[in-house]
Amino acid sequence: MRIYRIAVVSMIVTACGLLSGCGKKETPRESAELMILCGSSFVEPTEKLCAEFTAETGIETATSVGGSEDLLPHVKLRAKGDIYVTHDPYLDYTRDANALGDHVHVGFVAPVLAVQKGNPKGITSMDDLAKPNLKVALTDPQYSTAGELVFALLEKKGIKDDVLRNVENRLTRGHGDLGTFLKTQTVDAVIMWNGVAHTFRDDLDVIKTPYEYDQEIRVHIMGLTYTKQAETVGQFMEFAKRRGREVFEEFGYVK
Repeated sequence: MRIYRIAVVSMIVTACGLLSGCGKKETPRESAELMILCGSSFVEPTEKLCAEFTAETGIETATSVGGSEDLLPHVKLRAKGDIYVTHDPYLDYTRDANALGDHVHVGFVAPVLAVQKGNPKGITSMDDLAKPNLKVALTDPQYSTAGELVFALLEKKGIKDDVLRNVENRLTRGHGDLGTFLKTQTVDAVIMWNGVAHTFRDDLDVIKTPYEYDQEIRVHIMGLTYTKQAETVGQFMEFAKRRGREVFEEFGYVK
């Protein structure tokens, strides 16, 4: 609603400028509010970090949430955002777009094996997901970095086809859907980002397994070079360097 109101006000101001007697034209002022482009897996730690930043500095923030792949076009077009919170490989994509400013690594996203609360099926490893008559859900590798990692490891283990038989049509774009599947006992097991599993911690159990993936995926907070609030972005980045890792660790973004 706030964005809609701003749009309406802008239209009214523009219309007034075209009519005589609508008032004196003022020079536009730069807003002190920072726009945070936030990958949908990082909402909770980002909200906490922003709240602490505002409490310390008085500078307000607004957050635009979406899949990292959906936010990237805004960055490439230099159309929106002062700060971008995302994971590998989007730091490289931002650099390729000549939009990467100061940045800080604040944690890791790692796929974790999660099951229904109490683990009624007795699942102990990824290999168990290939057993018959299990209901499994995964993220779709077409849209998900985690999905790419998981599919590659399943292929490496030689169990991809068996696991996908248990997945059936339960490939999702987002990790939140996987948490909901476990919460509603729709499936027996999922593989999801660690931080999202932390969000659903009251509704699932995480099975500790060795980290067998070929890649290490880091979480980044990035200042965007096209910002019109370079000084304020600099303040936020210094704050993120001081508090970011601790906040993201609190929300489970550790490997």
